[in-house]
Amino acid sequence: MSAAGARIAELLSGAVASGLRDPSGSDLVFEERIALSPLGRGSAPMDVWAVDGGQALIADARCLQVYAARAARVRWTGGSSVLEDEGTLQAFLFGLGEERRSLSALGAPVSPDSPVDVNLVRDWKEWSMVARCVEEADPGGMVLVDGDLQPDWRIPSSWLASLLARAAEREVLVAGVTKHTSLSWNGAPLLGQLERIADESLGQRQCWWVPVARTRPDVGAGIQVVVARMDPDARFSFRVDLPADCDPAPALSSLSALCDDAAFPGYPYPLSVADRLAACGSHVREEVWNQIEEELDRLGVPLDVRERAFADRHRLMERA
Repeated sequence: MSAAGARIAELLSGAVASGLRDPSGSDLVFEERIALSPLGRGSAPMDVWAVDGGQALIADARCLQVYAARAARVRWTGGSSVLEDEGTLQAFLFGLGEERRSLSALGAPVSPDSPVDVNLVRDWKEWSMVARCVEEADPGGMVLVDGDLQPDWRIPSSWLASLLARAAEREVLVAGVTKHTSLSWNGAPLLGQLERIADESLGQRQCWWVPVARTRPDVGAGIQVVVARMDPDARFSFRVDLPADCDPAPALSSLSALCDDAAFPGYPYPLSVADRLAACGSHVREEVWNQIEEELDRLGVPLDVRERAFADRHRLMERA
């Protein structure tokens, strides 16, 4: 324990000269120099859409699993929510080759040779919803994505390039906001390092932003990655992904105007609503399973057959 603690202390001090890194293995090209700039608050876009997805394991027979997934969206216009759509909750089977059928039903542009898991299914539902919002947003609007602007690796970059090109054609800005990033700087979490530097150099209530990387040169003009603190009362900063041909300062200034909610200062409020709508908690899991059981009843599948298939024997033994 003491060795682990000592190593964590060493890493958190930023003493490991490893520069900027992304342990997740992305193709980010990092900035050579980190320079923070003050960020002023502008006016919020008149039309803002926010998208987030959720998933849950409903039942597990090991060789066969039942998952549920959905993508929620929120429309924020003139300072208030005018649409809160929790999305269509769908059940998907995984195992025994059923996962391929599940993905095919969604029309995802994924190679037939690619492996399929629930993360891919949820991600595709999210990005499908993003594409729908781009089409429905007013010119000058903004579509916010929970996470970075990199869909699952199995979704071809050409699809993302076409989406961003369509958004630019419609004068709609697509931005990704990541709550928990893996980016690091000299061995320490990047955001924490930047927040400490900003407090010391700019003051503790100053909003700021800093470019840290560019990525995906195969996606049109590419994507730029910045870190921003978007409210004076915010404890944390966030990673924000923007199209590379977007001017980041005015875009972040507009985004900042959505980040003044007292409960989540510094984070776009429409995204926090989408996050709540998309969550698949225990009541959602019970609801989905009850619906599936009703169908099994209708088809005459005996109760003991279901229980023998899906009973969690490990958990039952732990309770004994």
